[in-house]
Amino acid sequence: MNRLADETSPYLRQHAENPVNWYAWGEEALTQAKAEGKPILLSVGYSACHWCHVMAHESFEDEATAALMNRLYINIKVDREERPDIDDIYMQAVQALSNGHGGWPMTVFLLPDGRPFYAGTYFPKEARQGMPSFKQVLEAVNDAYQKRRDDVNEIAEQLTQGLNRASLGIGQNSQLNEGLLDATLKLFEREFDAHYGGFGGAPKFPQAMNLEYLLRFYDRTGDETALKMVTLTLKKMAMGGIYDQLGGGFHRYSVDAIWLVPHFEKMLYDNALLSRVYLHAWQVTGDLFFKKMAEEIYDYILREMTAPEGGFYSATDADSEGEEGKFFVWSREELIALLGEDNGRVAIETYGVSARGNFDGQNILYRPNDEAVTAARLGMSVEELHEKLETINDILFAARTQRTHPALDDKILASWNGLMLASLAEAARVLERQDYLEAALRGGQFLREMMVTDEGRVYRTYKDGLARINGFLEDYACLAGAFLELYQSTFDPHWYVLAQMLIDNALAHFRAPDGGFFDTPDDGESLIARPRNLQDNAIPAGSSSMAKALLMQAAFSGSADYEQAARETLAPLDAAMRQVPQAFGEALAAADMLVRGLQEIAVVGDWNDDRTKVLLTEIFADYRPNAVAALSPTDVEGEHTIPLLSYRTMQDGEPTVYVCRQFACQLPVTTPGALEGLLN
Repeated sequence: MNRLADETSPYLRQHAENPVNWYAWGEEALTQAKAEGKPILLSVGYSACHWCHVMAHESFEDEATAALMNRLYINIKVDREERPDIDDIYMQAVQALSNGHGGWPMTVFLLPDGRPFYAGTYFPKEARQGMPSFKQVLEAVNDAYQKRRDDVNEIAEQLTQGLNRASLGIGQNSQLNEGLLDATLKLFEREFDAHYGGFGGAPKFPQAMNLEYLLRFYDRTGDETALKMVTLTLKKMAMGGIYDQLGGGFHRYSVDAIWLVPHFEKMLYDNALLSRVYLHAWQVTGDLFFKKMAEEIYDYILREMTAPEGGFYSATDADSEGEEGKFFVWSREELIALLGEDNGRVAIETYGVSARGNFDGQNILYRPNDEAVTAARLGMSVEELHEKLETINDILFAARTQRTHPALDDKILASWNGLMLASLAEAARVLERQDYLEAALRGGQFLREMMVTDEGRVYRTYKDGLARINGFLEDYACLAGAFLELYQSTFDPHWYVLAQMLIDNALAHFRAPDGGFFDTPDDGESLIARPRNLQDNAIPAGSSSMAKALLMQAAFSGSADYEQAARETLAPLDAAMRQVPQAFGEALAAADMLVRGLQEIAVVGDWNDDRTKVLLTEIFADYRPNAVAALSPTDVEGEHTIPLLSYRTMQDGEPTVYVCRQFACQLPVTTPGALEGLLN
């Protein structure tokens, strides 16, 4: 065992038995590098990364390669999910050295002081296809370090200066307005795949944040083009192999353009973001297909990805028994043997199964046709097909549980949990599901008790009873947003107060001189640069999520300071959002909130009163992306913890709703019909 045996990250523990003398990132490794005068080999990956496993098996488990690494380098292994700051800094170096290309595993060579001078991603054990072997790279880089130190230092200095320039001011502010929002549609449309949905070609990612923004675009303008891009994409993804047709939940991405063959890892953040966009698509369209999909994702998360303590696990691996996708694929003969001829025929037709297969001779289950076409081809009604599939799916799911499961990354990350909690809390009130509400409350209570201090500071990661690593901007922002959603599903002001504390701490510790935010706190670890990632990638940028949380907090509190902080965060992105809106889905959603303004809805009435429940259903049933709601069970004669509720009283003893903008309110109403008129 090496030092990684003492870490909590499942990814780091996967390397604890390597013959490599690994260090975790920290002062011990950096001090040792300086003491021995050795360069550092930094290897960054994550537990569900297929090519990380390949490089580990080929090189890090190989005695000869490990001996070379140990002789020439101080070797540091980092879980990018635990340390997004380190990942972001050195990924910028990788991209700078490789014409914008990057990925994982990430392999970076550093001077003993942490400055990078050479980098790449996966290196094979043996040279092939123009790629040098990993051992050749190790020898060549060390040779340069030993014999051409001045050149190496110059490269390191230039890279580090570039990294620090990226953390400085980001340009002139622009006026955020509807012109910005209007300009984005054609750029999305240009990238849209009108046949299979999604944007661009292979590999194809779900891009949930961009779909959310397009729903907002449709809500604002009524433009059917925006809605079609969302609905077609959501339907094609749901019918593809990227979706687990038996167990629910989405895989990370599709290697092709038709959503058929995925990389089989499942990430919490994808399913958090996609569950929410399916929920919203149902609200917008009334199509029960989207509601069913959202519920299947939530049910998968609660069944397989929820810890006993209440938090949500991070990911499951793509591989099992050393083979990618083995857990998820089927042969035609296997299906017939399990289901019999009759049900087997239905499964084969429904899920596009063939003797030849669609993945290395096996079959990824997908739905080549919608259910009406499938039912017609089988000579049965849609209802009969549903009944058959319920039996079929139960049998196949039970058989699959007997297989070796992909490895579970059971660490709990604050920001990813915030995304999942926000979606689940909203679903609880929109779908009126008590089980979702109870799960959201368990999750919220766990996060509050184990990952947020009494002073409102956040820990990044939790595992095996231990919370550790100071939180990053995305952790504060996503948790604040989740707690505001949980408040609106429980109307317990405790969650509002907690969200405000996190937002205020983010303003105190992450604010940049130009008004935006850094990703790391002012009292955090000092690295070679202070990262500031402004693009929305697999998860929202911390600054985008914080802008949304600030605007919600402004609507609840009436504080212009929160709105101004959001404006200062978004305004410098105006030009970039106009040029490449695909990289700023969450930031554009926040810009939509700022440009249109939020509806502030204050309700006075007992939550258990049927008259109040009818009013709340009117508020939450429809898609209202730019609205917040607060409730007081009784008249408020003075100041309230939530300023939106201050001085709100019932009218004639009836539950009453006030609909306001910037605390200027319409006349209060007491009936669902009158409320609908104000809201719309």
